[in-house]
Amino acid sequence: MALVLGIDPGSRKTGFGIVSVSKGKPTYVTSGVIRLPVDQPLAPRLAVLFENLNALIDEYSPEQAAIEEVFMARSAGAALKLGQARGAAMVACVSRNMVVHEYSARAIKQAVVGTGAATKEQVQHMVKTLLNLPGEPAEDAADGLAAALCHAHSQQGLSALASGAMRRGRLQSSHL
Repeated sequence: MALVLGIDPGSRKTGFGIVSVSKGKPTYVTSGVIRLPVDQPLAPRLAVLFENLNALIDEYSPEQAAIEEVFMARSAGAALKLGQARGAAMVACVSRNMVVHEYSARAIKQAVVGTGAATKEQVQHMVKTLLNLPGEPAEDAADGLAAALCHAHSQQGLSALASGAMRRGRLQSSHL
């Protein structure tokens, strides 16, 4: 069983979701939104993000993290702030010895909905369906869960490819 922390970073709010993956099947553990104080400069907001993610990691002990890559936002300034939030989130994970995997928004939507052009509502609906939740999670929490699900699907696909190649005798070890 592996716990995967999915993170949808932002400079105002960051969505997160944790799923447990056992035998290729993801199960919901927790999710939510870290709201950052908008009345403060960026540096103290990033500290709040870092501290909250550390507390979350301490409580649940996920082994891996999946984080959404930066996309070109409305402006260069917005993209820079998003990048700084991603950096704070990545450092929180790496400082706890977690492996961090990065996925584009399109890849996450493709893995969860089946199309990289999915809407936020479609992502929420599919996260609810895939994790058998009683209701749709908040938008940012759904995006965090979607990142975790994307990673779970990606790892499951890689495992299937590796085991299939090994059965066909195509994996060779190299000796230097």
